[in-house]
Amino acid sequence: MTMNAFITGAYDTAVGELPGSSCMGLHAEAAMGAVADAGLKLSDIDGVLCAYSFTEPHLMLASVFCEYLGIHPATCLAIQAGGASACIMVMQAAALVASGQCNHVLVVTGDNRLTGMSRDGAVAALSAVGHPQFERPFGISVPASYALVARHYMHQYGVTSEQLAAIAVEHRRHAGRHPKAHKRDPITVDQVLSSRMIADPLHMLDCCLISDGGAAVVVSSRAAARDARGKAIEVLGAGQGHTHEHIVAAPSLVDFGCKTSSAMAFARAGVTAGDIDVAQIYDSFTITLAVELESIGFFERGQAGIAAAAGELGLGGRLPCNTHGGLMSYAHSGAAGGMFHVVEAVHQLRGSADARQVRNAKLAFVHGDGGILSAHCSLVLGA
Repeated sequence: MTMNAFITGAYDTAVGELPGSSCMGLHAEAAMGAVADAGLKLSDIDGVLCAYSFTEPHLMLASVFCEYLGIHPATCLAIQAGGASACIMVMQAAALVASGQCNHVLVVTGDNRLTGMSRDGAVAALSAVGHPQFERPFGISVPASYALVARHYMHQYGVTSEQLAAIAVEHRRHAGRHPKAHKRDPITVDQVLSSRMIADPLHMLDCCLISDGGAAVVVSSRAAARDARGKAIEVLGAGQGHTHEHIVAAPSLVDFGCKTSSAMAFARAGVTAGDIDVAQIYDSFTITLAVELESIGFFERGQAGIAAAAGELGLGGRLPCNTHGGLMSYAHSGAAGGMFHVVEAVHQLRGSADARQVRNAKLAFVHGDGGILSAHCSLVLGA
């Protein structure tokens, strides 16, 4: 089965602390970069998908963006699914071009999360994630919710804080090979364990960054992809999985929607987890990645941290994972956090990832997770 959809352009802006940046400015830079990368003109774009912003919130962000850029696409909408937004937007864009409704869909994300928000503002924005009756009155936070999952997982499978820390260490090693990464200085397991406790058992270095930045891709139909300049990357399969919104309602603390979404994406692409050459998987916390790697089927239960410590997620390992450094070391700026994973997958499949290139990368797996392991979307991409 083929989805008849191709990523023809990909671009991400500088990331980290970008004084003077704005949500719309980052959107525009990422969009124009992706369109140029595809060798297209803005007038070729007939569909636009945006996500959401904390610094410039709007009910119709895609319309605001199109107005800002002065374009008038035939299809225009915003999609909000937390950290799963980028992958879901790529899946939606693939459906739009495969069905003939659009030729070239611009999928764009960005936010100046670091310089455009106060610490209090960020905490307030994220507090909305908790259930208004059953969670928020008791002071829950996003890190505390993931800490619940971590504590249960550690108890169930004998996972240690050292093993989780190994995941953060490997991500920083990957980021050290990326000249644009927000954090590039190497870290050790001891440094992770001695960093400030945020929500027991998660330390500060178990958590993702807060960054400014934007990223975009262009998704084109098979026929329209012939007009594009760069090497087109095929969207071979995609799937979603949704089990709950609030962690209090999760049917399981070890199995999440990633199990369903990945199984669907693999089946549609006609591949298995063992066929994947490189993976870019949402890593809001070390526990997020551990749970997803195991639930998807890349590693046995309780083994992801052990695998990370053994170098299995590194460049020469069994499953090079988050080769740009992921949310924990490359950057995390809202919905763009998940889009950085997509852009990195494109670089890997094009063979343009320089010092962090995985040899002979032909199949990439990308996964986004939004909320408290709530919304999931998986993509299988092929060179």
